Amino acid sequence: MASQVAEFFRDKSVFVTGGTGFLGISLVEKLLRCCPDVMSIYLLIRPKKGKSAQDRLQDVTNNSVFERIKQEGKTDLFKKIIAVGGDVGEEHLGLSSVDRLTLVEHVQIVFHSAATLDFEADLKSTVNINLLGTRRVVEFCQEIRNLKALVHVSSAYVNSTLSEAHERVYPAPMDVKELLRKVEELSDEELNAATPSIIKDHPNPYTFTKQLAEHEIANSKLAAAIVRPSMIVGAWKEPIPGWTISKNGPQGFLMGASKGVVRRLPVAKNLIYDYIPVDVVVNSLLVAAYSIERDRLKTVKVYHLTSSTCMPFKWESVTDKINGYLHSYPLASAVWYPHLKLLPSLLWFKISAFFVHMIPAYILDTVTKVAGGRPILVRLHTNVNKSLGRLEKFIFTEWKFYNKQTQELHDSLSEVDKEKFTLDIRQIDWETYFVDLTKGVRVYLNNEPLKNLNKAKRKDKILLVLHLLLQAFVLTFIWWIFKTILGMTWTQTGMIVPVAYYILSLL
Repeated sequence: MASQVAEFFRDKSVFVTGGTGFLGISLVEKLLRCCPDVMSIYLLIRPKKGKSAQDRLQDVTNNSVFERIKQEGKTDLFKKIIAVGGDVGEEHLGLSSVDRLTLVEHVQIVFHSAATLDFEADLKSTVNINLLGTRRVVEFCQEIRNLKALVHVSSAYVNSTLSEAHERVYPAPMDVKELLRKVEELSDEELNAATPSIIKDHPNPYTFTKQLAEHEIANSKLAAAIVRPSMIVGAWKEPIPGWTISKNGPQGFLMGASKGVVRRLPVAKNLIYDYIPVDVVVNSLLVAAYSIERDRLKTVKVYHLTSSTCMPFKWESVTDKINGYLHSYPLASAVWYPHLKLLPSLLWFKISAFFVHMIPAYILDTVTKVAGGRPILVRLHTNVNKSLGRLEKFIFTEWKFYNKQTQELHDSLSEVDKEKFTLDIRQIDWETYFVDLTKGVRVYLNNEPLKNLNKAKRKDKILLVLHLLLQAFVLTFIWWIFKTILGMTWTQTGMIVPVAYYILSLL
């Protein structure tokens, strides 16, 4: 039996914004591999760093996500990808009149994934890209001659002001005309000062503007759907288990931990963390587009791509195993013996990080500088500390995102499509997933192929010996200090060692 989802894309042209990002490039790969009869995939690509859209397209096809397509000898499919110069942050999407006419005449399906994900970004820039960028995409879609579906990528955290959220568009947090008036009239300094009072309970301008962007879709009168993923993490099954190019979330700190550089993280082990693999999100985008046409939907459907209410993950389930994963797949490029410890508060983390992150970072950066290298550790840990401050609400808050409509959408698929485009996160085994993610981080973020694993394991053993020797030296040094200060013998001050070891183990 043929795939009905794949058949929907046959001979149709697709337009994708955000196609060079983690989710967007995964979408392009899945379209080519599982819907090979798609006519064309137009990617809106912003010229960057002296590179044209066409030049950047080469970077796209060189991405590791396409390894499977290359191994299967299907690189001719790359001819279906067409770069279009533009930017959602510019009027009319920055498209030339020729490109815009081509797209209006030929495109039937639009995936809007472009957004600024920077939690540091100010309100003015996030309004321009997340809110007005979506408005520009809607205006463009309203010009398309034969639009079949518009799928908008939102975020489950647009409703982060609620502890529980369902699959519907909630009331706007502010009148959009009033917001645009403020953005237009206030200076940058005045707008930045007024931002907390404007976004109110939202943790940052990102969630605020993404929530407003949903109303642009809901009010568009287009054949559209909204997909709300939670924290998008590496691939569960496709194209390769554990594949990732994103450094956000758990894959980012696994990257640092495997190097031996990140040794502490603030995590509430007993809270539910909502993670969703990128391949499941991609499947939802494709299935959502198909369902719009299949069901002749008259209203905008919302789909939560989330795990908190159907297959919840808690860090306590892998806390005792995570270091085992790191040592099963160690790095040949590790700078120290990996050992990751999760701490229950940001304050505890900052105290611990001073001793296990910052002091070693200053020492190693000094040595690197003397040796003529480029010191990076102090800057890295300083940036990590700043980012954790911005992420505190997301780290220590538990949300429940109900996904009944997503589950119903999965159940409505044929058996072939349930397998090929699964939306059912209930089948995931989180322990197996994190083993695969550790491997994926090793290969795709730290750029170390599995063929050097034996070499890396030998180095891991050497680093363990050095780590134990350093611990012995530190404890002996503390013992000597107390012996000298108190004017007592080694034997008389012997209890200092277990006490010091216990205190250090808390850090």
